[in-house]
Amino acid sequence: MTEDTDATPSPAAAAPVLVIVSGMSGSGKSVALKTLEDLGYYCVDNLPADLLPQFVRSVHNDDGAPPKLAVAIDVRNRHSDLAKIPEWLSAVGALGFDPQLVYFESSDEVLLRRYADTRRRHPLSRLGLPLADAIALERQVSRPLRQIADTVIDTSEMNVHQLRRHIITGFGLSGDNAVSLLFESFAYRHGVPADADFVFDARGLPNPHWNATLRPLSGRDAAIREYLDQQTDVGLYLSQVGAFLDTWLPRMVEDTTRSYVTVAFGCTGGRHRSVYLAERMAEHARQQGWDEVAVHHRELD
Repeated sequence: MTEDTDATPSPAAAAPVLVIVSGMSGSGKSVALKTLEDLGYYCVDNLPADLLPQFVRSVHNDDGAPPKLAVAIDVRNRHSDLAKIPEWLSAVGALGFDPQLVYFESSDEVLLRRYADTRRRHPLSRLGLPLADAIALERQVSRPLRQIADTVIDTSEMNVHQLRRHIITGFGLSGDNAVSLLFESFAYRHGVPADADFVFDARGLPNPHWNATLRPLSGRDAAIREYLDQQTDVGLYLSQVGAFLDTWLPRMVEDTTRSYVTVAFGCTGGRHRSVYLAERMAEHARQQGWDEVAVHHRELD
């Protein structure tokens, strides 16, 4: 991992923030935008660049306007529009926002491998170019964006989990003393997340896997949630874990200088119980007043 700036900026408290997510296709922009959405940003993907000031003005004028916006603008736009980004960023700044352009990139070798693994089409493949040529053209077209970026993040050596962590720790803070909470689900058969601060084992709870109707679903689905909500043991588990976290998370934050805490829930397959618990405890944390709460399902995302 490399960065062209000394540190990833945190959103400023004095002005509403607009993060422009840009960079190379396949470098992790979609993961970054989804993570920002989890952190409370109002996100829009593939906004026409010429509509940027109009979009910001429209959202900002609404009652209860979100203080944090994130917009993905990249080579899917008209190439002539990308050259005018500095002009539109100035217009956004005049509206009282603090615009930050974050450019994601990876090496050609890594991008070629990622496209081979996912079998997705490159945005410039519509021009009839081979993949290597499409990547080269995209790098050339987006060079002006890279040159004016506030932060350049090279994801060549990052996996999706490391990238999410990087975004959470860099953009999840709303103030000097703010802390980001990440609730993560995982499967024990694939190992415990190495960076988890708290780990809770859900394998003793009723398992929807043994219900043929519920098995294809995940803990995100309403049917799984309804099933587990009705289980007495699950209710007791949530109550006890919630009371533990309500007691010890604030003390942990007070006694350390950390900017994020990860709470992980594990079950056998990482699909039903752990996902449900991570979602429920994230909801509980938000109700308790934690502003920066994100959820990550390792075996699903």
